[in-house]
Amino acid sequence: MITTLEQYGYQPFFAEQHKEQYDVGRIALEHTHLYRIYSEDGEWLGELSGKYRYEAVTREDYPAVGDWVWMTKLPGERKAIIHGVYSRKSKFSRKVAGQTTEEQIVAANIDRVFLVMALNRDFNVRRLERYLLTAYDSGAMPEIVLTKKDLCDDPDALLREVEAIAFGIPIYTVNSLEENGTDAIADTLRPGETIALMGSSGAGKSTLLNSLYGEQRQKTGGVREGDDRGKHTTTHRELVVLPSGAIIIDTPGMRELQLWEGSGAIDVAFQDIDTLAASCRFSNCGHRKEPGCAIQAALADGSLDRGRFSSYLKLQKELAYMERKADAAAARVEKDRWKKIHKDMKARGNR
Repeated sequence: MITTLEQYGYQPFFAEQHKEQYDVGRIALEHTHLYRIYSEDGEWLGELSGKYRYEAVTREDYPAVGDWVWMTKLPGERKAIIHGVYSRKSKFSRKVAGQTTEEQIVAANIDRVFLVMALNRDFNVRRLERYLLTAYDSGAMPEIVLTKKDLCDDPDALLREVEAIAFGIPIYTVNSLEENGTDAIADTLRPGETIALMGSSGAGKSTLLNSLYGEQRQKTGGVREGDDRGKHTTTHRELVVLPSGAIIIDTPGMRELQLWEGSGAIDVAFQDIDTLAASCRFSNCGHRKEPGCAIQAALADGSLDRGRFSSYLKLQKELAYMERKADAAAARVEKDRWKKIHKDMKARGNR
């Protein structure tokens, strides 16, 4: 099938990085050491060149789903060698699970992020604040999709909770199992734009994708008895082109979202608190017992929710901790990079 790169989201930002000696492709699916790539003449199975693999140091150096890559197509087969990754327009990142301080890019080069949360017992507005912070930091536009409204006794009440933390952000409330339940979302989709679906396990992302696609594209699971949580079904990140021409990156549900960056976005995600802080009597107000503290006054009269302010403080503390850890990790990476360079120079000198 012959397509155009624009159908896969190729924009002027990427066209400016084109190198004549290479073919162009977009990472659609990541396997172990292999990648499914969409190009203008169909699908290719790609692997990294030896030079690329040698020079890559951190996870960020490797291709992620949504990345555009320079590649060489091998004649006579549907395989390609990947030589490098285009500079990213945006990326949704988190810290890898466990004790390792390293970035995991969940989706790259996205225009919009749909933050999906179910309106059942798994609803958690504090978790949504965390997703919003990461989405703002990604460089893409966040939107919120509240699913499974049929499992909620009072969806309007939960909607008001979300509206109180999501200023000026589109919010959709849907039951994806209903016919035409996602028409309001489908009407906003545009050919060539890339949208990432993010949310916890069982939030209804795959059901939402199937509804937008118009058929059973992804496997879905029911709700578990006992905790009202959906069964986890998506096991990998995948780029899917909808019949409308919009591009969806479906992602596995996250049991937790550990922040990677976001210090520059926290004032946007918590703009109500940022605005209050600007009204404090002292510019260096710690928002505890200082006289003239606008935040303490708002907490006292109830105009600022204490749970939201506690969440703000917790995320600030977590970001500061991650920044210190990331700086130390970056120093180790730079040291390892120079070791590799010196080793290579020494090897060349002994030839």
